[in-house]
Amino acid sequence: MNSVMIVDNHKAKIEYDPDIDMFRGEILGLSGGADFYGRTPNELRDEFKKSLEVYLEVCKEKGIAPYKEYSGKFNLRIAPELHSEIAARANAENKSLNQWIADNLAQLVQIS
Repeated sequence: MNSVMIVDNHKAKIEYDPDIDMFRGEILGLSGGADFYGRTPNELRDEFKKSLEVYLEVCKEKGIAPYKEYSGKFNLRIAPELHSEIAARANAENKSLNQWIADNLAQLVQIS
């Protein structure tokens, strides 16, 4: 089971670990690793906050940028048939291929 928990605009991927009968969270978007554990949603949320605080404090002490930086660019390889269909749909909407894909990805993940 995988889910995302959001605390103070930070996201963490949550997984259940049956070996220890606990949930494990991994904070996303950080330049390093920060994880936490809990048995209940409330415990998990509290541990998320504590782990993030410790991580940010360590980054500050060491002069490390705490967050990953994203350029907004990435390469994508798809089947030629899919490429053709996407290009046709973008053209039909009078959009560039890039804008059509960006719009549809934003809609898929529900951001604007």
